[in-house]
Amino acid sequence: MKSLAHQEQTTLKLSIGATLVVATLGILLGLLSGSQSILFDGMFSTIDAGMSAVALLVTRLLAREGSRRFQYGYWHMEPLVAALNGAILTLLCVYAFFNAVRGLLDGGRVLDFDIAIGYAVIVCLVCFAMALYEHRVNRRVGSEFLRIDTQAWLMSGLITLALLLAFIGALFMQGTDIEHLVPYIDSALLVLLTICFLPVPIGIVRRAMSEVLIVAPSHLDQEVRAAMDAVMKRDGLITYYSHVAKTGRVYFVDIHILTRGDFGVNEGVKALDDVRHEISRRLTVPHEQRWFTIAFTANPEWA
Repeated sequence: MKSLAHQEQTTLKLSIGATLVVATLGILLGLLSGSQSILFDGMFSTIDAGMSAVALLVTRLLAREGSRRFQYGYWHMEPLVAALNGAILTLLCVYAFFNAVRGLLDGGRVLDFDIAIGYAVIVCLVCFAMALYEHRVNRRVGSEFLRIDTQAWLMSGLITLALLLAFIGALFMQGTDIEHLVPYIDSALLVLLTICFLPVPIGIVRRAMSEVLIVAPSHLDQEVRAAMDAVMKRDGLITYYSHVAKTGRVYFVDIHILTRGDFGVNEGVKALDDVRHEISRRLTVPHEQRWFTIAFTANPEWA
């Protein structure tokens, strides 16, 4: 677990450094070239770097044991940070959309395409390289933060690739019959990009809020019910009540089993542990990612 946490933190540190480089290039060259879309790309990267830094702090908390104040650990902070990240990126996309529309209404703007194309080539390479690297790391780590960060790099890479193609196209439009459309290219492209990529941060918010609101994961609920259907065939078990939830990367499974008063009389605690073991082996969630509680009672009031 510690090794995976170290990989996660090291990858996030690398991501923060690369994002700051991209953000600085985007803001500076966006201002120099006069491109709104490049400036948006730089601002997107700046916010992403800040959220990655917050995510890094949270991953260090997740590696700790619970305290007297946070007795269940710090898992709940992961979806909270993810929701904040998605919400900020959503607001940025909405702001960029209206800013681009205003640019179209104002008649567009003239760009320095040499600077814009140079920027797009460099950033494309960085973004796709980071997305591929983080995807490979996260196949071992299974981190929600790395998954979100990988999506952010991929989204930035696709945005920049679209910018590159549009800038090259606009460059070839100069000196032709449609040269008067060139000033509108940047703003029109930004409108299209924000519409296309807005579902990504909205999806991040939706998934994170389902965990914040403790919505039961359907796949885990079905898995627990299937396991209990098999277990309840044992003599002496009457009925059960189950509750499941997911917070960050930890799954909570709480099961209360109503038994006859004589259940386990001959075997004692071993009979209870046998039931626990059978339920546990039927669940696919790794042990280190579970908060697993099974209670037995012969009194319906406690079930």
